[in-house]
Amino acid sequence: MSRKVPVYSLDGEVAGEVELPTLFNLTPRIDIVRRAFLAYFTSQKQPQGRDPLAGKKVSVESFGTGREMARIPRHSSGRGGFAPMTRGGYKPHPPRVDKKIKERINSKEKRLALLSAIASTADYESVVKRGHSFDKAALKKLPIVLVDDVEKLAHTREAVFLLQKLGVYMDVERVKGGVKIRAGKGKLRGRRLKRKVGPLIIFSSGRAPAIKAFRNIAGVDAVGVDGLNIGLVAPGGVPGRLTIWSKKALMSISGWSR
Repeated sequence: MSRKVPVYSLDGEVAGEVELPTLFNLTPRIDIVRRAFLAYFTSQKQPQGRDPLAGKKVSVESFGTGREMARIPRHSSGRGGFAPMTRGGYKPHPPRVDKKIKERINSKEKRLALLSAIASTADYESVVKRGHSFDKAALKKLPIVLVDDVEKLAHTREAVFLLQKLGVYMDVERVKGGVKIRAGKGKLRGRRLKRKVGPLIIFSSGRAPAIKAFRNIAGVDAVGVDGLNIGLVAPGGVPGRLTIWSKKALMSISGWSR
């Protein structure tokens, strides 16, 4: 069954209609989407291990019995060493480089997951359930499709004005208001802040000038259609991201199928 959605101009006005590709009629497989995201997420992890001699390169010896002291290896000063319960001792079960930390997924399942995630972007209930904020009175049909001139935007202020005219900028404000400081030691390791995810803008090419205009807006991801992956379309393994397409990018996926 064919579905049509409006095409919006850079002024936020309806400039026509376009028929959605057939892949948007696909029944999303949420379980496959979650599996694919787990494979995508774990593929970015780096194996880590420990030196087998870590904590053991010390000259220590037990003092023996008769001193009313535990029989653990000790330095000449009396401080314990080498043993797992002592300061600087070796770890009994340290991380191993041969531990399996990456999940694998079949190529056909991976493709089905991406198509399912793309199809979910046209499901109004999935987008609302995911928590995105937008003008629900004006945008009753998803996904949002823009004229091809959007790919020529060169300045961030123009991109912000466009999102405001479309009624999507409130989702950016939701992202800005939801920034939190991460709990735990991740604050020391380059991931101090936690923030929500905003709209996804998809262009026909990864070299479109508008990518530089949109990528500086909080929570917004801008990408060419060839750069789509499950981490962008369904962050966290949850499908239904608020998505904005250029008309040319939408037409370029008309041949995609299972």
